[in-house]
Amino acid sequence: MSETRDMPEQAILPATAPSGPLAVSVEAARMAAVRRYDILDTPPDGAYDRVAALAARLFEVPVATVTIVDEDRIWFKAAHGLEGVSEIGRDPGLCASAVLRDDTTVIPDTLLDPVACSNPLVAGPMGVRFYAAAPIITADGHRLGTVNVLDTRPREISEADASTLTDLAAVVRDQLELRLSALHVIRAEQERRQVEQEKRQAEEEARQRAERDKAAIAAFASTLQRTLVPPALPAVPGLELACHYKTASPQEVGGDFYDVFPVGGGRWAFFLGDVCGKGAEAASVTSLTRYTLRAAALVDADPTAALKALNTALLLDAAVGTRFCTAVFGLLDPARDGGFTVTLATGGHPPAYHLSPAEGGGVRVEAARAKGGMLVGAFAEAAFASLTLHLAPGQGLLLYTDGLTEARTVDGHMLADTGLTDFLAQRPAPVSAGALIDDTVALLDTLPDTERDDVALLALSVPTADAAPAGITTTAHSAAAPTAPADASVG
Repeated sequence: MSETRDMPEQAILPATAPSGPLAVSVEAARMAAVRRYDILDTPPDGAYDRVAALAARLFEVPVATVTIVDEDRIWFKAAHGLEGVSEIGRDPGLCASAVLRDDTTVIPDTLLDPVACSNPLVAGPMGVRFYAAAPIITADGHRLGTVNVLDTRPREISEADASTLTDLAAVVRDQLELRLSALHVIRAEQERRQVEQEKRQAEEEARQRAERDKAAIAAFASTLQRTLVPPALPAVPGLELACHYKTASPQEVGGDFYDVFPVGGGRWAFFLGDVCGKGAEAASVTSLTRYTLRAAALVDADPTAALKALNTALLLDAAVGTRFCTAVFGLLDPARDGGFTVTLATGGHPPAYHLSPAEGGGVRVEAARAKGGMLVGAFAEAAFASLTLHLAPGQGLLLYTDGLTEARTVDGHMLADTGLTDFLAQRPAPVSAGALIDDTVALLDTLPDTERDDVALLALSVPTADAAPAGITTTAHSAAAPTAPADASVG
């Protein structure tokens, strides 16, 4: 270090810090900068310790420090030769005065300085006689603290020495800038992770909410759907009944419907149909349709009259709008020689299939559809016709909605009436309603796109004498309402 003793300008420390609005504003900005660097109360750092040690060695002084001037204290980031001291009060600290200057503060003999002479470091046991400090100035001009050298002997330093102290303060500033840059990177990464975590949390909450909504919708649809079809088929003496019902989606109410119920005099009525559309509006029409057909049949059991009554009800109900339906309505009248006389009326619905044992084995399949049946609820002048057939022991009748015939096979073609007819013809005789439904459901399970439409199946068969004793009726119900477990009952 230079031996020059003639420092051209020796600093006289200000007695007090500048006051006034401007000084307050400058100090507020300086403290904001101190907080921005987030250096206060951080653990010891080798880089700053080396600066203090280097300063002590260059200036040949017993004590050198790197300090940050806080709002009410001087905090030592590094201290060489000053063990056990981490901070002192700001007033009347030497650093607190030096940090107010832009240039290096040099006090060759503290006892000759009117302000420094009363400083505890000077007047106290430490007996500091020489003090020099260079402010740590940020790039935007804020003075955060000082790099200080102290000696117990008076001395002077050259301009070059003052420049060296300034350079050490600049080294500290550069180190602080590097640290600030690292903090920015870390904070940016933390913010990015926080944003990603919040995004993942929001996505998870949205997914859980969607699943809850989906489950609630499915439960609502299932509950509503169960009100649109009978919970179980009735036990009809001398007849076996079986059905299958499945909506295209668990979250949507279907428009297919069916029912079997007594109409008095030992006779039974049944119907199956399909309301156009899906959802709540279709469900309301389905409900209206089911209860209208039931009520109409109790007044007049003639199938054609029941369809006419339904046609009128749909056209008169403004809530139905433009919705219409297809339906097949049947009346079962026990025949004296066994089996049933079946009267079928059709309103725009696909034909029922009458299955009977064929000579030589196998099953003969005949489409049962009266000519002239028009859509129900579409035209005021709609006409409906009926036909009559005999359902003998060993024979069966299959009713279905278009979800079966419009399902596509693996080669992309619709199953259609021809495919269904071929399937039914390959079944063995005699015909059993339960087996017929089970096999048809198994057929649906082999088709790849049965989720596009609802499917309702209703099968009736007359057991042969050797299949079921007289008076014993077997009813298998394989309805499948949305989310409801399959229900099989034997009555």
